[in-house]
Amino acid sequence: MNTTATATTAATAGTAWYELALCAQTGPGFFFPEPGSSLRDAKRLCGACEGRAGCLEYALANDERFGVWGGLSEAERQALRARR
Repeated sequence: MNTTATATTAATAGTAWYELALCAQTGPGFFFPEPGSSLRDAKRLCGACEGRAGCLEYALANDERFGVWGGLSEAERQALRARR
């Protein structure tokens, strides 16, 4: 069994959503705003993104603690983790 190929395939499948992601076409400051800044625009873009569900699952699986991922803020992801 080729464990390197298996690991590479698993890693690629875990980030395949990024090829569809609208965030790849914007700067990181949009999704990682300064504290106290509005998240409304980032969330609106996420809402129109085909990769949103995969992005959210990636963020939850990798314990992303900062920024907007899958249309949710850090606090919203933390609450979702607690409910799961």
